[in-house]
Amino acid sequence: MITRILYFILAVAVLFAISFSLNNYLMGSGLAYSLLKVYIFHAIAAIVLYVCVELVALNLLSFAGFVYLGLLFFKFGIFFLLFKEPVFDNDNLSQPERISLVVPLFVFLIAEITGVGKLLNSK
Repeated sequence: MITRILYFILAVAVLFAISFSLNNYLMGSGLAYSLLKVYIFHAIAAIVLYVCVELVALNLLSFAGFVYLGLLFFKFGIFFLLFKEPVFDNDNLSQPERISLVVPLFVFLIAEITGVGKLLNSK
């Protein structure tokens, strides 16, 4: 269990470094929101989500998928609350800014799905 969690944290850290660097290089610094804060939120949320599913899978394997879905909706709700003003209340976001906002969501969502899928298939 600990090794899977450490591997997942390492994978998220590598994804964070690569995707943030590339996204920041392509977008520059003229964004209406903090790209670093968006990436940090998604990285921390992915790690917390995976650890919670890992802990649930120890005792209640059949409910781990449901816990993942519930935590995923919770993650989206927290994201909306934290980034409501700079992102969702701003109607002047350009198309590249919107795409740059969605990229970390999908990058870390794919990491979560891969990690949770491997966890559930291994048990």
